[in-house]
Amino acid sequence: MEINYINWGRIDYAEALARQTGLFNEKVRQKLDGKTDISQDFIVCEHNNVYTLGLHGKDSNMLITDAMLKKINASVYRTNRGGDITYHGPGQITGYPILDIDALGLGIREYIDLIEQSVIDTMANYDIKCERLHGATGVWIDKDTPKCRKICAIGVKASRGITMHGFALNVNTDLNYFSYINPCGFTDKGATSMQKELGVSCDWDKVARQVYEKFKELINKG
Repeated sequence: MEINYINWGRIDYAEALARQTGLFNEKVRQKLDGKTDISQDFIVCEHNNVYTLGLHGKDSNMLITDAMLKKINASVYRTNRGGDITYHGPGQITGYPILDIDALGLGIREYIDLIEQSVIDTMANYDIKCERLHGATGVWIDKDTPKCRKICAIGVKASRGITMHGFALNVNTDLNYFSYINPCGFTDKGATSMQKELGVSCDWDKVARQVYEKFKELINKG
């Protein structure tokens, strides 16, 4: 099955949310109408500085005032995805796969596992060893140690087998922005990036394409 790679480039979070919500709603309508050849879209983009809270995200995990938010040129949105609070910004790959996972033969847990594995496999290309962490979504480094840190956050929504929201992989991300929140609700685990781990900046477009190719490869294996 064809999965389309779509790069929205740098886009404001509100605009991206509106666009993906429109695509999501249209695909749900098509599903309800019995359409079986719904397009499978793997969308990637970059955002300006923004914090997003999931359905059950706690306001207390935002550690700064509105005045400080303005000073660091960041905004906040509450969304209908899973998960708690996270940061999106320049240098980060924010992925919005809007897929009919029923047609791909996946349940929601299997779908999240596939995203995680796609990132884990891509990071292995750069000799960055990543793993899953029991009881938490996303992709982690040095799990079960005091140095445990997250390189990729995941939060999705699904209805009628159609997905939206997705993942956030830190490539050349300014990690200072994570110091203003409890990332994903954790107070004892930090955030990292490819740039931090490798000591050099990475090609955003190349990494985004590699995650997409890994995702397709895993789908085809399944």
